[in-house]
Amino acid sequence: MSLSSRNKVSVQFSMSGMTDIVFLLLIFFMLTSTLVVPNALKLLLPQSNNQTSAKPVTTVSITKDLRFYYEKKEIPFAGLEKELQRNLRAYRVKYNEDPTISLYADKSVPLEHVVKVMNIARNNNYKLILATSPE
Repeated sequence: MSLSSRNKVSVQFSMSGMTDIVFLLLIFFMLTSTLVVPNALKLLLPQSNNQTSAKPVTTVSITKDLRFYYEKKEIPFAGLEKELQRNLRAYRVKYNEDPTISLYADKSVPLEHVVKVMNIARNNNYKLILATSPE
């Protein structure tokens, strides 16, 4: 007399559920990585617990040795205003609003150099955000 069970257990493993999860994770990380724009310069930013929701169009950085950078390109201070005007003119025409500049200044930079950039922004009707690190 041979006894055998009617329900057979399948030994095969289906990978379709696992591939769906991996594919969704891949899409998630691809989308979130494009939203992060790191500042490539090594700056020690001042600390603050306030945040703004404005999205900056471009960045200006001042290093501790008083070098000015527009985006990631070093530029002398004398040419900074002309470079900003040249690059932000198209934004103003396209969106019909004042562009926002994010200012990354090392915390050891004297305040007078930060004020110089602030004056450029005020004279050209740009909005300016001072970048800080969280407390």
